[in-house]
This record gives sequence, structure tokens and C-alpha cells, in this order.
Amino acid sequence: MTCPFCTIKEPLLENDLALCFFDTYPVNRGHLLIIPRRHVDDYFGLSLEEKAAMDELMIKGKVYIDQHFKPDAFNIGANCGEEAGQTIFHCHIHLIPRYSGDVEKPRGGVRGVIPGKQSY
Repeated sequence: MTCPFCTIKEPLLENDLALCFFDTYPVNRGHLLIIPRRHVDDYFGLSLEEKAAMDELMIKGKVYIDQHFKPDAFNIGANCGEEAGQTIFHCHIHLIPRYSGDVEKPRGGVRGVIPGKQSY
């Protein structure tokens, strides 16, 4: 089976080691994914250079989203492993713009990946 991320032809942003593009199934307007060019399963398999390249695109992606979508905040996240919800086993980091009122109670943010643990 072909990895859908290994076939990205027209990224929004790129550098020598990483790509950035819009998520096909966005959580919110402007939702971006940042991936390494090299096919590696998850974040823990990245080299230091790949992490730096992805971070560079994360910052540039934030600037792009700020200019084009005007969000109020951001979530950044990576699912590492099937039990964490990963469905495409090519490392990817989500840059998700957040907007005032997009959820009723945003407190706890990414803690919401486990129902009942977001509010504390």
C-alpha cells in the first residue's frame, strides 16, 4: 500500500527535510500537517535535523495561518502509535488553529484525547 504522505506533490511550505500542507480532514479552518520527507513511522524515529526542519515549517505555518485565517490560539499534536489514534504511519504533526467559541469549554486542550480527562 502506498503512503499518502510520500506522494505529496504540491506542499504549501517545504524545506530540504520536511513538508507542510493542509490536512485533508481538517479539525478547523487552516489545519496544517508537517511531515518529514523521509518515511518514518512517528516522532520518536526522527533525527535531530528532521525535528529542526519540521519546527521551522511549524513556525512558518503559524505565520501563514495567522495571516490567512486569524485564529485566536493553536494546538500542536502528534499521534504516535495506533493506540494513540495514529492512522497514517508516516510521522506527522498537526498544527490546528483554534477560534473563540469553536468548543464550549476549551480548558484542558489536548487532555481531551481521553474523554473525561480534559476538565480538571
